[in-house]
Amino acid sequence: MITGRVWSFGDHINTDLIMPGWVYDQSEEAQTKATFSAVRPGFADAFTPGDIITGGLNFGTGSSRPAARSLRNLGCACLLADSINGIFLRNCVSFGLLAVECPGIGALAQEGMDLSVDLETWQAGPAEGGNRLAIRPVPESLLKIMQGGGIFPVLERSGHIAPAG
Repeated sequence: MITGRVWSFGDHINTDLIMPGWVYDQSEEAQTKATFSAVRPGFADAFTPGDIITGGLNFGTGSSRPAARSLRNLGCACLLADSINGIFLRNCVSFGLLAVECPGIGALAQEGMDLSVDLETWQAGPAEGGNRLAIRPVPESLLKIMQGGGIFPVLERSGHIAPAG
């Protein structure tokens, strides 16, 4: 069970909003610090590890820049959206950001509320109880990669590739 404070976003949040272009060639730390800076200045400083991000339709649309890595680096416990852009979802898997589709979450989740996510029953809803929404199950192999820190850490631990650096 994951429980965290919600940061709520709407439909069609693109990767340019998550990770602005001006920081693309800077360090991973600078990229993380700039997360959502164009639409929510100070977001990275206000975000607490364990918080949850929710969104509406087509979350992560746009380029294939490593915006999912920045959300993971902030300590995002889970990203839930009505739907997630395919390229962005692949980057969430690759970078180890737990991201799931949960139709209706964009309307249900309110900024600042505590949300619980249960990956055993594949449901999400207010932590204090109430309306529970169905999460679209993620294949176990992809879930293990997201929860295992991403594709490279999982491959390193399994001995399929040599450890980096």
